[in-house]
Amino acid sequence: MSTFPSRVMERHYDFDLTYITERIISVFFPPKLEEQRYRINLKEVAAMLKSKHQDKFLLLNLSERRHDISRLNPKVHDFGWPDLHAPPLDKICAICKAMETWLTSDPQHVVVLHCKGNKGKTGVIIAAYMHYSKISAGADQALSTLAMRKFCEDKVSSSLQPSQNRYIYYFGGLLSGAIKMNSSPLFLHQVLIPSLPNFQGEGGYYPFLKIYQSMQLVYTSGIYLKFTAQTPHYPMCLDLSLFLLLCCPLQVKCYHRRAQGADRDTVFRLQFHTCTIHGSQLWFGKGELDEAFTDERFPSDATVEFVFSSGPEKIKGREYQKNDPAITVDYNTADPVVRWDSYENFNQRYQDSLEGNTLTFFSISHLSLMLGDH
Repeated sequence: MSTFPSRVMERHYDFDLTYITERIISVFFPPKLEEQRYRINLKEVAAMLKSKHQDKFLLLNLSERRHDISRLNPKVHDFGWPDLHAPPLDKICAICKAMETWLTSDPQHVVVLHCKGNKGKTGVIIAAYMHYSKISAGADQALSTLAMRKFCEDKVSSSLQPSQNRYIYYFGGLLSGAIKMNSSPLFLHQVLIPSLPNFQGEGGYYPFLKIYQSMQLVYTSGIYLKFTAQTPHYPMCLDLSLFLLLCCPLQVKCYHRRAQGADRDTVFRLQFHTCTIHGSQLWFGKGELDEAFTDERFPSDATVEFVFSSGPEKIKGREYQKNDPAITVDYNTADPVVRWDSYENFNQRYQDSLEGNTLTFFSISHLSLMLGDH
């Protein structure tokens, strides 16, 4: 039995080209690679691929949309999303579908996954494709799956953020039927975050939240000010009554507003899908929070809690958390550090997927339609 080559071309180059399987190739460029060096190396990659595969390769771009990629190879599909983030579920499905369609149309076809940034993007797609390809498993699928799993373990597992792993789990669960969808509307009443009085080196912690639906900003909190440090793990309560769309992909970003200067630090980032919520509460520990899971300033036992209900009224009989009197809130939303939205130009730089039309109902039936004949 032959094994797949694991050829890695990285000596004398600023990129890593790996044959994950005989027909799936990863091309990775470091995120901070200087533009001129990137363009030179991109031409080298194109020459290598054309010399071996002629016009039989399809390039799937997982990073920022670039016209120079299209000029080097006209067969390019842009699926980019922000670095260190999980892609929308329908984008994952669209990429898997594009891979399968191309690979099954000609036995000489190969797929090239291009990524300039964190390797976790490639890992998400390869892990998802392992789930996807099981649906139409052929005689050689076991060997392909083994090669893809080895690539993920050796190359990208350490680069994955918790939310990226969460969306791989969602995708696999939806395909297998292990995840049951909850299509009921949800209201978010409270978010409880840990108090981190020493988050800033000289002391002080001034957090605020931004909440996104489908990459669109829908809520910005005031800045929460805590002046005492007697109870470092005591949760800070952010009260709100925000209507969430049916089965909506949600992203929550918690920032610390620096006391001096016009800057902020990310405390944690979190992506999840409300269609998977069953019940009125949802907890995430440190290991489930992007950024925070490797931050020593974030206590190992601290959690972030969300309190939901099925309607705008608060749940009867439930005792809601209240803030310590030492905590005050600055609702000055004119502060440019608070107002700045890091995704406001996202749709101009990236080609959007079906998620551009807000995904209001993502179910097994819709996923089945996207999967075609499987």
